[in-house]
Amino acid sequence: MRFTKKSHSCVRLEKDGRTLVIDPGAFSEEDAALGADALLVTHEHPDHFDERRLRAALEANPAAGLWTLAAVAEQLSAVFPGRVHTVGHGDTFTAAGFDVQVHGELHAVIHPDIPRITNVGYLVDGGRVFHPGDALTVPDHPVDTLMLPVMAPWSKISEVIDYVREVRPQRAYDIHDALLTDLARPVYDSQIGELGGSEHLRLAPGDSARL
Repeated sequence: MRFTKKSHSCVRLEKDGRTLVIDPGAFSEEDAALGADALLVTHEHPDHFDERRLRAALEANPAAGLWTLAAVAEQLSAVFPGRVHTVGHGDTFTAAGFDVQVHGELHAVIHPDIPRITNVGYLVDGGRVFHPGDALTVPDHPVDTLMLPVMAPWSKISEVIDYVREVRPQRAYDIHDALLTDLARPVYDSQIGELGGSEHLRLAPGDSARL
């Protein structure tokens, strides 16, 4: 499987000539979703869900489908009948040749005064990859590669480190990093790498790795 990091929380996975894209939001590249055979969206916040980018990808590939939670699906299902699939915690499905399990229900707490929205994470191909969206969800399955939300308004670095320790992946790649400045990156790299207990890696947007 080939993994390509896009800006912020968007990732592209390629296998057997097919492409799965997760969370092509407003912080991602304009073409982040284009070329996808399947699209997954974890929740409705604009840095993860951009309707214009999704529409462009679905229009460009009439065979492509979208799998997401109800809050996102209801905004696109009428425009693309039969191609938008609503999923929730515990569901399993196959999209573009990728086997996917859905884990999690709620977005992390931003502040007690802000109502929590729904959020789901996607475990791909039996644990080869897990993308949690905006939550520190621990799937009930071993994880090879964790897409790690490294910096967010709803988290602090001790929670990120403890999350890596709890999931215990073979490796963790940074995502959700658009707000992390270059000045701060060495601090996050050293502390997560030294204390997380798993290999901690980072790719620049556009770079790829084999998983």
